[in-house]
Amino acid sequence: MKQILDRARNVAIVGPYSCGKTTLLESLLSVMGAVARKGSIKDGNTVGDSSPEARDRAMSVEISVASSDYQDIHFTFLDCPGSIEFTQETYNALVGAGAAIVVCEAVADKVLILAPLFKFLDDWEIPHLVFVNKLDRSKDSFMDILHALKVVSSRPLIPQQYPIRQQEELVGYIDLVSEQAYHYHPGSPADPVPLPEHLQEEEKAARDEMLETLADFNDHLLEELLEEINPPQAEILQDLKQNLSADTIVPVFLGIAERDYGVRPLLDALVKEAPDPGITARRRGLEPVAEGDALAQVLKTYYTPQGGKLSLARVWQGKLSDGMLLNGVRVGGLYRLMGQQQESVNDATVGEIVAIARMEGIQTGDTLSSGQDTQTLPTAAKIAPVYALAINPERRKDEVKLSSAVSKLLEEDPSLHWEQHGDTREIILWGQGEIHLQVSLDRLRRKYNLPMSTHLPRIPYKETIRKTTLSHGRYKHQSGGHGAFGDVFLEIKPLQRGEGFQFSDTIVGGVIPKQYIPGVETGVRDYLAKGPLGFPVVDVSVNLSNGSYHAVDSSEQAFKQAARIAMTEGMQKCEPILLEPILAVKVAAPANFTSKVLQLVSGRRGQILGYESLSGWQHWDEVTAYLPQAEMHNFIIELRSLTLGVGFFHWEYDHLQEVPDKLTQGILETTSSE
Repeated sequence: MKQILDRARNVAIVGPYSCGKTTLLESLLSVMGAVARKGSIKDGNTVGDSSPEARDRAMSVEISVASSDYQDIHFTFLDCPGSIEFTQETYNALVGAGAAIVVCEAVADKVLILAPLFKFLDDWEIPHLVFVNKLDRSKDSFMDILHALKVVSSRPLIPQQYPIRQQEELVGYIDLVSEQAYHYHPGSPADPVPLPEHLQEEEKAARDEMLETLADFNDHLLEELLEEINPPQAEILQDLKQNLSADTIVPVFLGIAERDYGVRPLLDALVKEAPDPGITARRRGLEPVAEGDALAQVLKTYYTPQGGKLSLARVWQGKLSDGMLLNGVRVGGLYRLMGQQQESVNDATVGEIVAIARMEGIQTGDTLSSGQDTQTLPTAAKIAPVYALAINPERRKDEVKLSSAVSKLLEEDPSLHWEQHGDTREIILWGQGEIHLQVSLDRLRRKYNLPMSTHLPRIPYKETIRKTTLSHGRYKHQSGGHGAFGDVFLEIKPLQRGEGFQFSDTIVGGVIPKQYIPGVETGVRDYLAKGPLGFPVVDVSVNLSNGSYHAVDSSEQAFKQAARIAMTEGMQKCEPILLEPILAVKVAAPANFTSKVLQLVSGRRGQILGYESLSGWQHWDEVTAYLPQAEMHNFIIELRSLTLGVGFFHWEYDHLQEVPDKLTQGILETTSSE
């Protein structure tokens, strides 16, 4: 059992868009000898980002998996999307990761982008280290970048390396544990060199900071430092491993992934310091035993052109075997993944991440068990959708297969949501942004031959009235035999906002028999589905006060028609007005962007209710406001543009509100032309 736990390492590679995660994965695989030739984003031949949607955009749009052995350790890397629009993918993967490499671009002003990611890692207590990438393009000093990182992390950051530059060019690093300097060489290990004299003071200050931070968690090390004893390397490495495994510190490494600079020491650190699967399992409240019932969790669902459905799963307890039953579903095959390539295996043990074939009915996040007592493992919270498009198949014949295809799409990507809107009758696809939905539409076209047309969703306007009126409606029809006759007087009154629709009658003396009154109400309700302005009518009361009937020709249907006539004539006299849905919105952003958020909300006819510090987030504010739904379509796009991509919001329907007169005419003209 110890050997199994010691050999497996699951590492998620995370970070913002364009920081170089996929390039780092390619470099790691090259150094490990897992690929014969190192690929590049430009050439479109990397192990990660292998889907057509990713290649088209030169960006990660889903989790890419790569497995290989290095120094007797079996590594599984999860290359996660960096775009904020695919955050759900990243969070779902991190739930099963034993550690994470946070890739950071070497620009101090961009470090703030990492704040939500650090928050998730800290909340889930996932051990993580930072790799400061692209130091060849940096105008900021390493210490400035480190300081910016400390602001967004609730865990102390510890640099394990210090850069060596020559005329602003990164040429090597100093290992702060061994105090050995190295010079980089493309495609080969760095060479040890004497410690540059001009960096000795800076190196000492950085190393002292590393040791002092470690001493906060180790009394013995603190005593050594107080007695001015230089601790041995083995002790420092042991402290680093223990504290990283406990998620109490965040080690920082540096390099240039494109040239393989810094990749070997990063990989060595994963071998020496990354926690084994047993530590991760115990943090989840599990005992990682190899015997007994198998327990696993699905991190991602794929639908592949060749193999059908694949469920990427982390094994927490026991052993998975081909053909066994999990949650009553038979395993149709087990595979280790290397990008698009699949290697069939007979079983998978504790700590491994493998793809399970043909697990019908199993969703991302599900806990899988071979036993009777199924334990439910925690999952990443589902991120609420913030951007929508109305969709329609370009070919009418495809409407019948749309539901099945979209269901599979949502299995692959749980952050999507779709609905058929009750008022507008549109099929609406919800997601995290414009790129997110375009990727989803590309998948519908490529995987399921379902090209879609799109447009902005219609706003579900309503209408109501300002005035009261008494309206008369008579329906009389004679065409041989029994005729049709209905005669009604209706009192139409406005109600307070939110009261809906009320129907009553004050008929006395049997002027309208009781059996015909339901027909009157049906006629009124039918009319209210589309009022004089063309929208559903709300907050109206209608009272049937008088009328007449014919002993032979009257019927419920005739009174229904009479009611529609009365409503059609009467509603025009009641001064109909347009109502728009108002959403209660909570917008979160770093505090230094709060003023911009307030301007954004005000500029969209929003009513600001106030703002306060965001609970659980350091240096973040939450603005509460009412916003018209008509102003919300691209709100998330502008919010992200103003906040370096990290701002987010939650919304819910709150109430209806009268549309300003200056906007009403334009809305009515647009609606009538559709």
